[in-house]
Amino acid sequence: MNRKYIKRRNAYLCQNSGMNQILIDLKPHCYQSELYINQELDVTNLVTYLNKLKETNKDITYFHAFTTLIGKVIYLRPYLNRFVSNRHLFEHDQIIISFVMKVSLDDKSEEIMVLIPIEKNDNIYTISKKIKEKVDTIRNKKNKKLGANKAIITLGKLPNIIRVPIIGIFKYLDKKGLLPKSLIKDNIYYSSMIVSNIGSLKCGGIYHNVTDFGTCSGLITIGEVKERVEIINNKEVKKYYAEFGMTIDERIVDGFYFIKSIHLLEYLLNNPSFLEGSIDEELQDL
Repeated sequence: MNRKYIKRRNAYLCQNSGMNQILIDLKPHCYQSELYINQELDVTNLVTYLNKLKETNKDITYFHAFTTLIGKVIYLRPYLNRFVSNRHLFEHDQIIISFVMKVSLDDKSEEIMVLIPIEKNDNIYTISKKIKEKVDTIRNKKNKKLGANKAIITLGKLPNIIRVPIIGIFKYLDKKGLLPKSLIKDNIYYSSMIVSNIGSLKCGGIYHNVTDFGTCSGLITIGEVKERVEIINNKEVKKYYAEFGMTIDERIVDGFYFIKSIHLLEYLLNNPSFLEGSIDEELQDL
């Protein structure tokens, strides 16, 4: 990575191979270069671990754990934190996990974009606290809508003849890295990874596209954790599984890097004690 200068706000210009640069030229749009996989992963150890953890900390949820694990995977696999803009390859200067939440659980409820910065000394306790504080503030309606959340509501009410040209200007400024900070604040498209916890809706992991707008090159949907009884060594064993739908821009990582990152996620699910260590803790036995 070339960190001598910054070409975009909060991102570093990366050195790029000739082959990868040609790939970017051949596929200038995210929808042309999506790698997607839907995979069912064993989360039995994670379920057991969290059940024990909740005995002393009832606020910790599956989503908090998954967010922590994804943050650690991105930290250890930094190419996942890259993006393509204006035919150049960049890397974010920090890890940010984002999601969209409803103020209340009904069809007409407002949706608010939430960004969670992941620091290298974070763990499941600090990340759980960050998520809970943001969610509680939104649901208690103590927050004033700021940044992208406010802009979306305002722009969405304008007539087409005004709104469409304004959106076109925003897209151009985004491409050049000149979008105002006020439109980046709390904007999920300016994060490292978008996470969607659809398991709470009793749904499996689904495919979800990424977009050209912004600097986010990946999206993960997390399905419902399901119990299953299996026969192992002639004994009934209770196991738990969850579907993950994972999409990444192949212009930032190839299939080999992507699959190895999924294997790392699987390893962490099987060894959830790493959740209590810092995000930057190395895995010695890998």
